[in-house]
Amino acid sequence: MRATLLKHSLVRDAAYGTLLREPRRALHARIAESLERQFGQIAESQPEILARHYTEAGLIEKAAALWGKAGRLSLDRSALTEAAAQLARALEQIATLPDTPALRRERIGLQVALITPLIHVNGYAAPETKAAVEQARLLIERAEDLGEAPEDPLLLFLVLYGGWVGNFVAFNGDAARELAAQFLALAEKQRATVPLMVGHRLMGSSLLMTGDVPEGRAHLDQAVALYDSLPSNRPLATRFGLDAGVITLGYRSHALWSLGFPEAARADAERAVALAREIGHAAALMHALSHMVIPHTLCGNQVAAGAQAQEQVTLAEEKGSQFWKAFGMMNQGSVFALIGRASDAIKTLTASSDAWRATRSTLWLPFFLPRLARAHAELGQFEQAWRSIGEAMNLVETTKEKWGEAEIHRTAGEIELMSPQQDAAKAQTHFERALATARAQRARSWELRAATNLARLWQGQGKRQQARDLLAPIYGWFTEGFDTLDLKEAKVLLDALAS
Repeated sequence: MRATLLKHSLVRDAAYGTLLREPRRALHARIAESLERQFGQIAESQPEILARHYTEAGLIEKAAALWGKAGRLSLDRSALTEAAAQLARALEQIATLPDTPALRRERIGLQVALITPLIHVNGYAAPETKAAVEQARLLIERAEDLGEAPEDPLLLFLVLYGGWVGNFVAFNGDAARELAAQFLALAEKQRATVPLMVGHRLMGSSLLMTGDVPEGRAHLDQAVALYDSLPSNRPLATRFGLDAGVITLGYRSHALWSLGFPEAARADAERAVALAREIGHAAALMHALSHMVIPHTLCGNQVAAGAQAQEQVTLAEEKGSQFWKAFGMMNQGSVFALIGRASDAIKTLTASSDAWRATRSTLWLPFFLPRLARAHAELGQFEQAWRSIGEAMNLVETTKEKWGEAEIHRTAGEIELMSPQQDAAKAQTHFERALATARAQRARSWELRAATNLARLWQGQGKRQQARDLLAPIYGWFTEGFDTLDLKEAKVLLDALAS
């Protein structure tokens, strides 16, 4: 039976190959027209089938429109690799057609749409993504030179966003803040609600990650308020790469935790995940899960953190997203480090950070590197531990990503006390620098961590009153989150210092 089928397929292929070019084109045209006429649902739900036949028929303009439609449908379905391929094919075909105003408009729309799947498959700062953003910018500028303003007022903002996000993920703090300010200024000038919401989100994220935590939180608050005021949020899911509410809530959770509100931070992160699940977009869910893991680990809930990191990695593998898989694995390695699985942490964090850098990303490395350093120290690998601390400090200096800077210095102090030399004076210097950094950022949670370490060091040196005087007012400031690990440990230490 198999031999008969094989023979049949070979005969069919040979017969097809003997058709002359024009009759073959005519055959594909008839097939496409019949499908479109008799099976209209195919054109609506599977336009790529018609697109292939119209391509083979040489009807390029119609084929390009269908490839574009297929790409947008794939994007809506979170079929990211398919969307990128289909949109790219539509653009390739349009480029072969005579230049007209209608085709220029269509080409701009497709070029902007291509940015979103490339972001999630290859990464925000990957060469392919940056090239797509630059090409979109050039196409819009050319259209404007010809007096053809884009029909969609968001297109220019989408291109500006692409420029910002590349500098944010391959972190350049100065450029991110400058581009966010430009985006926000244009949105304010046009009084456009959606760009204004996104502008506050960009400004808030940029300020937060460069260490201006309260100011960043203020902008993120405005973005959330604008998002909640919109009658329908769902269409935003594919306009700026991700749903604006999901992203904003994720970053505001980090701001709230830093400022000393761990319960509010968890609430924002949980809302982001719930919103992403409701929207049904895989990229939004991958973002929400990755940013939910971080407050879970900071609050000491490593079981939930591990489960969500695994869900993110599984989803990223299913969608073919190198970017989100690398982020998810960094989260997994971070959890391993925090639950004492040092060897697994080193293996996972090393591999995932290399994969992360392969997407041209450096964002979050200053946060994850101290955990890699601590894992090395636990195994007595102090040369590697100090190398990771040095790399984290260098990234803070060169990129100005300062959100987790206090934790780098605090971890350096812990490693100093773990080392065979155990230099208490050097450890104290690290803890004091962590404390000063946290206070400069008004980051109460980072301040509590550093103060707890320093107070514990002083306790061991017999400076009990000095230790209590340091830690008590910081602990006393908090009004929530008393079930989190940091506050529990601080309370135990304070009780010991009082006895």
